[in-house]
Amino acid sequence: MLEFDNYLYLIWKDPKTRQNFTIGKLSHNKKYKFEYCKTATAAENAGWTRLDAFPESKTYESDVLFPVFSSRLPDRKRRDIEKILEKYALDEFDEFELLRKSGARLPIDTYEFVDPIFPETESIERDFYVMGIRHHAACEGNNCDLLPPVNVGDLLLLKEEPKNKYDSFAIRVLTNQGAHLGYIPRYYSQAIAERLQKGMTYSCEVLEVTSESNCSECIKVRLNMPCKIEK
Repeated sequence: MLEFDNYLYLIWKDPKTRQNFTIGKLSHNKKYKFEYCKTATAAENAGWTRLDAFPESKTYESDVLFPVFSSRLPDRKRRDIEKILEKYALDEFDEFELLRKSGARLPIDTYEFVDPIFPETESIERDFYVMGIRHHAACEGNNCDLLPPVNVGDLLLLKEEPKNKYDSFAIRVLTNQGAHLGYIPRYYSQAIAERLQKGMTYSCEVLEVTSESNCSECIKVRLNMPCKIEK
């Protein structure tokens, strides 16, 4: 059983539909452990194939971080490693924490690590990209003029969409003018929806807006619950 607060989800994004699938869990206590999630079956149905390093449905263990994951991180001997650690608010090189903070995204594939939100957690802060923007803006990633006006520093609104046929915990992300940008990533939607239903305050601030051709994720936000920003 994976210990509370000490594991990460491995997410695979379908390159065609841009849908996210939670395919595995990586934990680190005395050992590193990796195992596939039950939801990996849905990813396989969508065309995903298992990682070569983990061909079977079992728990893999290692005294060191599995090479397939450590290779996604910057070399600890890089000349600019201190700047990288500073960027992620780390005092020292810690592979697991660097995975947690950075997500270990690479331009050559569609994998990413995400930090789960646990029911017991009283306050949360997560950075992520708004999902589904290409679809809702009808821009298909190549016409940013079709995006609703949004700028770095803007505070966005969240609205539950319980009748969504794909996710009963779906949460819309809206501009202050009510324009629909996209959705909270599905791997966070239930935890956030449950907090909204309890009346918890929040701030959803735009961190990045990337206006370039063929973008798949162009609006990055920081969500705090309870709210840390005076609106």
